[in-house]
Amino acid sequence: MNVSEFDFDLPEELIAQHPVEPRDASRLMVVDRKTGSIEHHTFRDLVSLLDSGDVLVLNNTRVIPARLIGEKVDSQAKIEVLLLKRLELDVWEALVKPGKRLKVGQKVSFGHGLLVGELQEILENGNRKIRFTYAGVFETILDQLGEMPLPPYITAQLEDQERYQTVYAKERGSVAAPTAGLHFTPKLLADLQAKGVEIVEILLHVGLGTFRPVKVEDVQEHVMHSEYYRVETEAAERINRAKQDGRRVIAVGTTVARTLESVGHEGKVVPGEGWTDIFIYPGYEFKIVDALLTNFHFPKSTLVMLVSALAGRDLILHAYKMAVDQQYRFYSFGDAMFIR
Repeated sequence: MNVSEFDFDLPEELIAQHPVEPRDASRLMVVDRKTGSIEHHTFRDLVSLLDSGDVLVLNNTRVIPARLIGEKVDSQAKIEVLLLKRLELDVWEALVKPGKRLKVGQKVSFGHGLLVGELQEILENGNRKIRFTYAGVFETILDQLGEMPLPPYITAQLEDQERYQTVYAKERGSVAAPTAGLHFTPKLLADLQAKGVEIVEILLHVGLGTFRPVKVEDVQEHVMHSEYYRVETEAAERINRAKQDGRRVIAVGTTVARTLESVGHEGKVVPGEGWTDIFIYPGYEFKIVDALLTNFHFPKSTLVMLVSALAGRDLILHAYKMAVDQQYRFYSFGDAMFIR
């Protein structure tokens, strides 16, 4: 299976630079994978599209202000550090730009010395291992000095940093938002619950690998990034009851879909935590997920491959062509698709 089989034309002007207001005013394309039909709605119409008894699974991760701008201690040269993964209490895996400017043992100062990072090691994948020293609580300092790590294709300034968080974000740890959840408002969630839709929360900390392009021609040769997940016992039991009852389990976002499929065994969710590098592409048979809410993704990306595995490549590419023709907005701040 070749990566080029998941390509499509996307005009640059359809890449959303700003989120719509209110959140649930974004458009929603509904794709029926059984009939092949496509409908056009607004996201708040989700109340009428879901059934009582459906289980909506959310990822309650919270994005950290992972982008730090500092200066080399010896030369005041500008250095940008993007935190990726916490390895120890004060040690992080990070991206450094420009990477060649910082050698092992050299230090970067942030906030006039409020936070200092020392490059300890250049990892095999090209990322850097950095140890930080500071006085106080790291998270407090990060909130003071860090910036929201918006995706590289969003060039506009984000005035409200909370707009890149879901309204149900709780546990800090992601460097990118689970963007399918950005469309929900507290009222929409309350309306869904009032209809009888069951809402369950799980956790997956989104890594920068979600934006990483596929650089091999053969899909099966691509190596996925790993991300930390946690599924509590209560969440697993509620999802398993739904599966036993024949009720739909609806993943809000590809992060939820990947997590549920990672912990799914013989049609049941097994609670636990760990790291997943599951790669879902056509030919994969879903064990847990019955339907998916997701945004519109990059051409030739692993995310397009995942939605193609659920709905079929031809139907997805047809839907994406329709989305382009009808001026749907793409990527993180774009519109949504409901695959049922």
